[in-house]
Amino acid sequence: MRKTSKSITHTDPMRVLMFIQSLELGGSEKQCVEMARLLARNGFAVTVGCMRRTGPLRRKIAEAALELVEFPVASLLRPNALVQMLRLARFMRIRKFDVVQANDLYANLFAVPAARLAGIPVIVSSQRDLSDWWWYTPQRRKLLRAVQQLSTCVIANSEAIRSQLVKEDGFDFEKIRVLYNGIDVERYAVGHPDLTRQAIGHSIEAKHRLIMVVANMHSTVKGHSDVIGAAQIVCRDHSNVRFLLIGDGKMRPMFESQVRKAKLEKSVLFLGHRTDVPDILSCGEIGLLVSKAEGLPNAVMEYMAAGVATIATPVGGVPEIIEHENNGLLTSVGDPQCLSREIIRLLNDESLRQRLGQAGRETMQARCGFDAVLSGLKRIYKRQLSVPSSVQQSRETIAAEQPTKIAYRDQPHTKCNFAKITNQTFEG
Repeated sequence: MRKTSKSITHTDPMRVLMFIQSLELGGSEKQCVEMARLLARNGFAVTVGCMRRTGPLRRKIAEAALELVEFPVASLLRPNALVQMLRLARFMRIRKFDVVQANDLYANLFAVPAARLAGIPVIVSSQRDLSDWWWYTPQRRKLLRAVQQLSTCVIANSEAIRSQLVKEDGFDFEKIRVLYNGIDVERYAVGHPDLTRQAIGHSIEAKHRLIMVVANMHSTVKGHSDVIGAAQIVCRDHSNVRFLLIGDGKMRPMFESQVRKAKLEKSVLFLGHRTDVPDILSCGEIGLLVSKAEGLPNAVMEYMAAGVATIATPVGGVPEIIEHENNGLLTSVGDPQCLSREIIRLLNDESLRQRLGQAGRETMQARCGFDAVLSGLKRIYKRQLSVPSSVQQSRETIAAEQPTKIAYRDQPHTKCNFAKITNQTFEG
């Protein structure tokens, strides 16, 4: 037996299913894959599950020799979504996972109910933003919160998000666990600036001073228009400055049009998706993140890990990792003039840039390095495994009262027999 009514004792590695919608280069996707790789390196039996197995991060999973399974869903509103959810529940039950962790919005909605159906001991859902984008209508938000209540606990990546879940959505404070995003600080410690400048292209020369913006362009939330407005001011007196916009999305044509109208084509450069961000950051002097809303942005963590002086807006969890004037600078939301002043200040003060960069790197090592995050994740798993979930409690109560019934997890046939629902095989 792998568990008792009070605790679960393992004689083999803890089995973890990390679930994500896709393997594109988004913040949640990166965190899911990196945490899966980290857990696997530290003795966990890890499987990565997804609803769409396309994307650059698939290569990282293959490099780590991790199992990858797909349950293809184009829309949660289509009948196929229910079929795939039942396939996933059956897969979870057969494989007897100890932990299922959903790592983004759609993974929450898809994998958490499946894990509940499968009787998984520990079901971890996540909240990585402040519910501020178009999807979160009042009805959808209620649905999401109801699904998250099915989980054993909810991981939030900042105290700001935990506070919102408790105050606005009625979650028990103890159900929410704060775990900051993890980052491989050492990966950002080394670079090859000369070679990277050549790889960047766009006629980047040694004389150019580089300012980085790592952010997707799916909406206007990331503040690209404010960066372009600030660039107009900065480049008047600093013609050798280049703003490198790393990322892509449907709003890119609009931002490119703004750059053309401002006649900044030589100063504001669009690099698109890049897989060599750490190397590019090694060439930079300043990193910008001027979002209107955030959970805990990976970009800020990347700047700080690379020792790049960082300017960010005080939204979401940003003030939890940036202390103004100590390890970075905070600027006003939606204020290009204020942003330009802080940029010019850093351009003109090398000692300040170096001090903020070094302090930022030390913050990442202490609070967001992989060792710290792994320890936190282990504590969450062990804490939840030490106390039976509501699923376990209800199942054990039924078994005690009606001993003639077949145990749900330990036998192939149950009242809800997933084997009869579909005979499809699992992709791996």
